[in-house]
Amino acid sequence: MTTDSRYPGRNRRRMIASLAALAMLTAAAPAKKTGGTDSDNPTCPAEPGWGAAKAISVTTATRGGKRVLIADGIIEESFPARLKAAIEADDKIEEIWLKSRGGDARAGNAAGRIIRSFPGMATRVPAGWTCFSSCNFVFMGGDRRFVEPGGVFMVHMFTHTSDRDAIDLSVGEGTEETIKLIGEIEQSSALLASEDNDFLIRMGISRKLLTDIMYKQQAVASGANRSTRYCLGQDEVRRYNVAPMEVDG
Repeated sequence: MTTDSRYPGRNRRRMIASLAALAMLTAAAPAKKTGGTDSDNPTCPAEPGWGAAKAISVTTATRGGKRVLIADGIIEESFPARLKAAIEADDKIEEIWLKSRGGDARAGNAAGRIIRSFPGMATRVPAGWTCFSSCNFVFMGGDRRFVEPGGVFMVHMFTHTSDRDAIDLSVGEGTEETIKLIGEIEQSSALLASEDNDFLIRMGISRKLLTDIMYKQQAVASGANRSTRYCLGQDEVRRYNVAPMEVDG
């Protein structure tokens, strides 16, 4: 969720742009293959099916006799409005199918709240598809939620500290500017953690998903342990109420 827009101060625009670029580059980086898994992130596949490396598309389709809305690509700020318009344009839509490497943090949260505003709307990560980063929060908006066997619900540690250009720039401008930047990062990170907790509570997801899984991932790969992502198994999506146990019909 690296494109969050809550950075105050004069480096705000530079930081947001750098973070957005970093998120896309990190997500798009090829995984190291070891028996079909990512050697750095062994709970995850080596080649996640996380969709197109372009702005998320929203298209309707019929799958298994159901009218579904397919969201495929990188989440950006226009997505919530386009999503809402698409659902309102077709009252037969029953499910939102998601394939995304994430993107804009606030847009993901807003899209999740929009989905929840339509009673009974389901979200699904089909087999072979991946929902990562801010896509997680879109998915959580479903009244009913399904991660199919073979579908990948991939999470990570949301962070503001990976913007090396902004940090290096502040160091070059002196101690006072560096201290200011650190304070801004700490403040925005605390706010983000609070908002994540609030979102999970409202959507009926266990907050232990944050404390047990997300916040235990490394923010930046370093040293011998380079794991920065975690893919939940079927038992875990049930344990944390990400996809509650029910008959899939």
